[in-house]
Amino acid sequence: MFTLFLVAAPVGAQQAIGVDVFDSRDSEHSGSLRTGVNFDLRHVDIEHYQGLRLERARFSPLGNRAQSSDRVYYRFAGGSDWKWNGQLGSDGRTWLGSASVFKDAANRQEYFLERDVVESPRELAAHHTYTFVGAAYDLPFDERDVATAMVSAQHFSDGNTRLHLRARYVRVLKPEWGLSLQLRTRYFQSSDPHLSDYYSPRWYAEAVPTLQIRRFYKRWQLQGAVGYGRQGDADSGWRPSRLIEANVVSPRSRNDWYFKAGLLRTNTPQAVGAYSYDQFHIELMRVF
Repeated sequence: MFTLFLVAAPVGAQQAIGVDVFDSRDSEHSGSLRTGVNFDLRHVDIEHYQGLRLERARFSPLGNRAQSSDRVYYRFAGGSDWKWNGQLGSDGRTWLGSASVFKDAANRQEYFLERDVVESPRELAAHHTYTFVGAAYDLPFDERDVATAMVSAQHFSDGNTRLHLRARYVRVLKPEWGLSLQLRTRYFQSSDPHLSDYYSPRWYAEAVPTLQIRRFYKRWQLQGAVGYGRQGDADSGWRPSRLIEANVVSPRSRNDWYFKAGLLRTNTPQAVGAYSYDQFHIELMRVF
């Protein structure tokens, strides 16, 4: 995933306007392009705002002719001890969006909801959606060791339901470097495998040992990760699993600009079963 995010937030600013583009491609020639315009009627900072989002989503599964969809969302973020954010709206046919409520603490916990269309050819033609709900928890053991667990359920409107389990164990090797060794694992199980044309084996599992470094330069956060492990499913056995990540994040303060950029490349299978996947995201916002 490549992510680029800018926010300008001078002290006392009350409104903001921005644009963003999200693009993803895979080895099966499937693509997803989302372009949006955001207008915050009230903008305090990047964690406290309310406004509107207009989005055009363009899908081209398996290299087929692209299909477009226009959406309108109410976007929001707020809270102090418990925080929340999300965007909820519609494409004129059904409700779509995402939302999360979380507590930023040593024992972090988060509860989330997401609903969107399924991007495979048959599911797009039928305008089928998925609804994803779940919870995630941080479980720190000491200053150098922490585990994260997530449990969730994903219901597809064609009748299939998946149970997702994810876990990550992090061991900090060099605190002064921000260097850590991680084991990233995930598993899902489908109630009705192969019900439609999206990737849906009866079960899928993955374990990826990952080396990550996170450093700060003049309060800018720089992060990179490389992982190599194994993945397998009920249909095709076991094979290598790889990922590359890179991210940069500017200071979260009420200065002129907030910037975030990232890159992800992985061979984890996506909805239509492709085994190579890249994402690109860019967003620019100005507070006034």
